[in-house]
Amino acid sequence: MSISIFQKLVDIIAALRGENGCPWDKQQTHPTLKGDLLEETYEVVEAIEAADAQKLKEELGDLMMVLLLHVQIAVDEGEFHLEEVLSSIVEKLIRRHPHVFGDVRVKDAKEALDNWEQIKDQEVSHVERESLMDGIPKPLPALMAAQKIQRRAARVGFDWDDISDVLPKLYEELDELTAAVRQGDMASIEMELGDLLFSMVNLARFLEIDAENALRRANAKFVGRFKQMERILAERGTGFEEYDLEGLDQIWEEVKRDTRA
Repeated sequence: MSISIFQKLVDIIAALRGENGCPWDKQQTHPTLKGDLLEETYEVVEAIEAADAQKLKEELGDLMMVLLLHVQIAVDEGEFHLEEVLSSIVEKLIRRHPHVFGDVRVKDAKEALDNWEQIKDQEVSHVERESLMDGIPKPLPALMAAQKIQRRAARVGFDWDDISDVLPKLYEELDELTAAVRQGDMASIEMELGDLLFSMVNLARFLEIDAENALRRANAKFVGRFKQMERILAERGTGFEEYDLEGLDQIWEEVKRDTRA
């Protein structure tokens, strides 16, 4: 990569925030850019899931632009400079990879990750934490947060021994949700539904499946099949309102057979 092109991007961002820059860029702050940061991140994820290299290249550029805009805001506010950001991550990567930059040996990815976590626990920012659960970002999507919470608890032995222990807990939570639904207490229903979802995430962890990705794929599958239903109805010159649930379910089953085939 040409260092000059990266510097050119840095200079462009600085110009956008400069005296004769763009009014929109000049009024941005760290809080006002939170939504843009999340949106660009999810667009990168979307490009990855679509296996679209051209789109990924474009979206990574957009994400980098937002990141550098955050850096420029920090520069303008006297908080820190780009060199400090880069120095920090360089030092962290070297420190947490002694099996690459030192004489530590690891046999596989799991051991490398375990070693990473041990080194991280010894760092000042982590030693000062009062709880093992501290440091999990609050804005994380709930499924991702649940996975992190469960992994941290498992690190100190607070975990089931086997998946055969997880499944009964899942059924137990389902029974409790069913009982709450029968009682009609919305507060209890919400609590029990949350417990069931948390148990589902735990099951996914034992199966070594990323719950967030699993649900994302399920969402995409449903949307794809629903759009196919819309196409079928359009071809027939009809709409959803002309079918009862049984009729729509028959079309849904037809779509499922087609997509599986």
